[in-house]
Amino acid sequence: MANYPQLDNSSGVWNLREVYDAVMGGYWPNANAIGLLGGPNDTSIIDKYNITHSGNHTVFGDLTRANKGMFSMSSFTRGIFAGGRSPETNTIDYVTFVTEGNAADFGDLTVARSNSGGLASNSVRGMAGGGDPGPSVSNVIDYITMASTGNASDFGDLTSARRVSASVCSPTRAAFMGGPTPSLSNTIDFVEIAKTGNATDFGDLTAGIRDATGVSSSTRGVSCGGVNPAETSELQFITIASQGNSIDYGNLTIAKQNSGGMNNSVKALIAGGQGGPANLNTIDTFIISTGGTATDFGDTTSEAGEASSGNSNAHGGLNDGYQGTRPIPFQENGGDRGIIAGGQAPGKQNEIGFITISSTGNENEFGDLTQARAGSGGIGGKTRAIFGGGNASPVVTASAVIDYVEFSTKGNAANFGDLTSGRFTSGANNNTRGVFMAGATPTRGNIIDYITIATLGNAADFGDTTISVSQGAATASNTRAVRGAGSTPSYTDVLDYVTISTTGNATDFGNLLSAINEVAAVGSDTRGVWAGGEDTSPAYINVMQYITIASTGNATDFGDLLAANSSQGRGNMSNTTRGVFAGGYTPGFTNVMQYITIASTGNATDFGDMITAEAGSATVGNGQGGLVGG
Repeated sequence: MANYPQLDNSSGVWNLREVYDAVMGGYWPNANAIGLLGGPNDTSIIDKYNITHSGNHTVFGDLTRANKGMFSMSSFTRGIFAGGRSPETNTIDYVTFVTEGNAADFGDLTVARSNSGGLASNSVRGMAGGGDPGPSVSNVIDYITMASTGNASDFGDLTSARRVSASVCSPTRAAFMGGPTPSLSNTIDFVEIAKTGNATDFGDLTAGIRDATGVSSSTRGVSCGGVNPAETSELQFITIASQGNSIDYGNLTIAKQNSGGMNNSVKALIAGGQGGPANLNTIDTFIISTGGTATDFGDTTSEAGEASSGNSNAHGGLNDGYQGTRPIPFQENGGDRGIIAGGQAPGKQNEIGFITISSTGNENEFGDLTQARAGSGGIGGKTRAIFGGGNASPVVTASAVIDYVEFSTKGNAANFGDLTSGRFTSGANNNTRGVFMAGATPTRGNIIDYITIATLGNAADFGDTTISVSQGAATASNTRAVRGAGSTPSYTDVLDYVTISTTGNATDFGNLLSAINEVAAVGSDTRGVWAGGEDTSPAYINVMQYITIASTGNATDFGDLLAANSSQGRGNMSNTTRGVFAGGYTPGFTNVMQYITIASTGNATDFGDMITAEAGSATVGNGQGGLVGG
């Protein structure tokens, strides 16, 4: 086995893919995360678990007092249990993960209170949100600095006072899910951990809930079980980096409440709790990225009971849960954000939304275009999303405007420059250059323009497509851009391509399965997929078809969309593995998004919903195939 380096040992020959494989395979030296379960059923016992291996506990030590219903926080080195109820206390205890033994006094919360289910911390700060100081509920958010001892400080307030929220976290955000106010609440709040201030509304749970348990990876937060108003086994998740409502994605083995949660970035343990009148000592486990039905992990201490508090040295707030050693999940270009801009619904739209391509869910607000329009060509670089041309509001007017946004910064678009002529067009790109291929002014044309993605300015002439055509779609590898379908004015099955780095006219590539118009396309670095459209019947179709970009030839059947559809976006909203199609016309406007795994033929799967039912949006991603290898 290779000598993989640790934080205190950088020797050995290794690369990021090797380290990633080792961590996911469980043989990275620091991958065996420790979970601690403190204070079930008014005891002082702290149990210890190896999260990566199923089995029962060992005893770690004792809290400074018998307690339950505590707030949990942890860094790579320390586990912290704060507050609690026996009766309500402001005491903060801490332990050091590598040294088994009894807890020591850390300091005090700003107010004595209890009742939060889950972890809310990163490696620097820990947080306690809301709670029950008795008899009222609290909206106070406290924070501590993990590496030092001392009293907590005021961070801000939740949007409403409540207790028993399921707390989840990424390295940058903490979210507080549900909890009674005292009536059951479905509210999800969030804060940026590095910035003090009041919480902001994130979205809603599927129903008002209390006494749920929170666990999280660095990207996904999960509410587990609880009461709504009867005890439930439901698992529901949010994507922490975005805002939106939670999604149901599995169940615990039994309906229960007031459990203790422990997790690393892969596996969650939901320990003990209360199921009906009985206190439980069973531990459920599930994989955070996939959900599904939980399975049995083992048992807690014989002091089984409700309101235990879980902790770990590898949860989602700690650099993807692996003690600072796990790299970003391997993807050569690293991009996973999709942008949806403009469209028709039926009036022209200027809104820009975003999704996380690898995680299903609804579209979230990003900002606005400089002008409302549909039918723009989309280009997605590693840092910039660019939208060129389109059909501008309020009448059928061809626009030459090119807008751009930075993927990492939500906000309104800015002007990039202009196309050589106003038209409805399709876009594709590699790392450095984007091409806008053909389009209508509304007269059909064969013009290809290009831009340098990193440099603002007007587009320049690249060459011509093989035919004058409108409303096709394009995709790209790092070498080639391939455009297909459209209206000439009769519908066409023609595919043609250019070498992106070299200006010049397009060359014939092959043919699609049939002549179609208003089609959408996505692509990886090896394969391009065209989906839906309108055929010559005329009728909307659900057919998907693909090509291998490096090899000229005709398209092959890929599978079917969820329903016959057209105008699902012009651009490549994809990462290296998944492509997403957004909205369209069925013939009514739809807000449905659906996705495919580009390397595997098969039918599309539901992804989530757009903010607005619309067609003809510009859709791009910062991880699509044209960005790989450059």
